[in-house]
Amino acid sequence: MPTKSKLHPRNQHTEGYDFERLVAQTPELEGFTRRNPVGVTTINFQDDKAVRMLNRALLKTHYQVDYWDIPENYLCPPIPGRADYIHYLADLLAGGPTKDSPRGPQIKVLDIGTGANLVYPLIGQSEYDWHFTGVDIDPAAIKSAQNICDINKLDIALRHQNQRKNVLNGVIKPQDAFHITMCNPPFHASIEEAHKGTQRKWRNLGKGHSKKLNFGGQNAELWCPGGEFQFIASMIRESKAYAKQCLWFSSLVSKKDNLQPLLKLLKNAEVADFKVVEMAQGQKLSRFLAWTFIQKRQRSMFGKTKHK
Repeated sequence: MPTKSKLHPRNQHTEGYDFERLVAQTPELEGFTRRNPVGVTTINFQDDKAVRMLNRALLKTHYQVDYWDIPENYLCPPIPGRADYIHYLADLLAGGPTKDSPRGPQIKVLDIGTGANLVYPLIGQSEYDWHFTGVDIDPAAIKSAQNICDINKLDIALRHQNQRKNVLNGVIKPQDAFHITMCNPPFHASIEEAHKGTQRKWRNLGKGHSKKLNFGGQNAELWCPGGEFQFIASMIRESKAYAKQCLWFSSLVSKKDNLQPLLKLLKNAEVADFKVVEMAQGQKLSRFLAWTFIQKRQRSMFGKTKHK
């Protein structure tokens, strides 16, 4: 299996997919496997059912999630890239990749747009035992996520964001203290743009034309007014009100062209510090932007004083 050298060193998927191990854990996956032209076992990534079964097997094999499923047409995310975000956040909280990552439920994480799939909390809780609060604007997504929690007996809090114009407002409570917020924002400004992005991706992968959105996805998952930039801009603007309640705010930035305008917004917001962390996300390079209003000398005391 080819090595994905760009993945984080602690990522369990750096060696690719071990289909023999995955099928042993989830026998139903075998019916979706096939040999590619060079004889390597794979699946058809344009087949929604195959991708969902692969994710089910990955989550069970690597992250001890016995049950996982999502409603039809909801986003089915690539697990290795999602795991990378979690591991790089652990490095951020540790103060560097060579330092011990913080572990345990005393580390509180807010996942904005957790989705029906709940993948970030599932990975983060398994790898680091962090406590997650997942937020989503879609009631059906919250229902699906709650079902995953209930069946697996997981302690993950879920909150419904009922105001489409808000990102953080209304879901961070006065008593909350989060060590980090994370977000995979909708990257397109319209469904038309989402479809064009999907076709471009399939062409780049040499898969030809597909009418399907990549890995599925509902409105709130893939597109929103103003697209990725406007979503993160709103998050930056709202984050000032929670400056003392969150140690680090963060968001994936899929489109590199959005980075400089967002950095300008952070400068105007007078943050204490920010970081741009490059990483792999599936088949492409990606990055996340992180910022804090808390001075470095005060960060080690976060969560130990006012907010518990």
